Amino acid sequence: MLGFIIYSLSYTYLFFGRDFNFGFYAFKGHSAALFVSFCVTFPIGFFMSKYVVFSDSKMKGRIQLFRYFMICLFNLAMNYLLLKIFVERLNVHPILSQVITVAIVVVFSYLAQRNFSFKVSAIDDELKD
Repeated sequence: MLGFIIYSLSYTYLFFGRDFNFGFYAFKGHSAALFVSFCVTFPIGFFMSKYVVFSDSKMKGRIQLFRYFMICLFNLAMNYLLLKIFVERLNVHPILSQVITVAIVVVFSYLAQRNFSFKVSAIDDELKD
């Protein structure tokens, strides 16, 4: 939800729906807003996942962070590609496109984080019982 709010605000008020030129590359407004959203939500998402959602994982924090980062990069790429398809090919409004892509990416992300980044080993499960 935070990512969508940041995406919407940055698309509307920071980039005004226009292209953003870095000098060496120009991002479309919807792509630039996606990267701003990623930069803000990555650290918040990791801490929420580690300490709230998957707090029963006993894996070392640096391993969790590395795995979380790998999944997030994949999610970012998937989100970026889906946005490009919806906005640039199908001419869907960028904010509606982000809603659709977030619905797809969130399902994948949760399953990947649960089964990879913050996986609880069988030994940990046996110790709980």
